[in-house]
Amino acid sequence: MPCEGHYKDLLKGGNLKNTRQRASILKALENAGQPITAEDIYLLLKDDKVSISLSTVYRVLDTLVEKGLALKNTMTDNPKAFYELKNHEHRHHLLCVGCHKMLPVDGCPLKDYEKLLEEKFGFSVKGHKLEVFGYCEGCREKPHST
Repeated sequence: MPCEGHYKDLLKGGNLKNTRQRASILKALENAGQPITAEDIYLLLKDDKVSISLSTVYRVLDTLVEKGLALKNTMTDNPKAFYELKNHEHRHHLLCVGCHKMLPVDGCPLKDYEKLLEEKFGFSVKGHKLEVFGYCEGCREKPHST
C-alpha cells in the first residue's frame, strides 16, 4: 500500500496542488484494482468518512484524466464512465455486459497484428484499443436474454 506521499508526488508530477480530495480519489482508484465509476468512488470515500460531494468527485476525475494521471473508459452500451489510475502500462479490458464490470487485461495480444498491418498496408500504427464483451464469472451463471 503506497504512502500518502506517493499521491502527493503523483499530483506534483501533474502540476496539481495536493488536496485531501485529490489524494483520496487517487487512493480509491489505486485500491480498486480495476476500473470503477465516479459513483463507486464517491461511495467508497463516504464509507471512509471523507467529506466530498459527487460533483467534486467528477471534477477531480476530469482533472486527473486531463493531466494524464487517470484513464477514462466507456462501454458501448453503458453511459457510465469507468476510471482507473494510469500506470503507464498498455492494457485492454474485458467488459461484462451483465454487471458492467470492466476488468483490465495485462499484456497485449495485438503487437504482432500491428506489425502485419504496417507491412501489408504501409500503415504506421500509433496505437489501438481492444475491448472484449462477454460475461464475468459471476454473471456467467445467471440466465440472460443474449
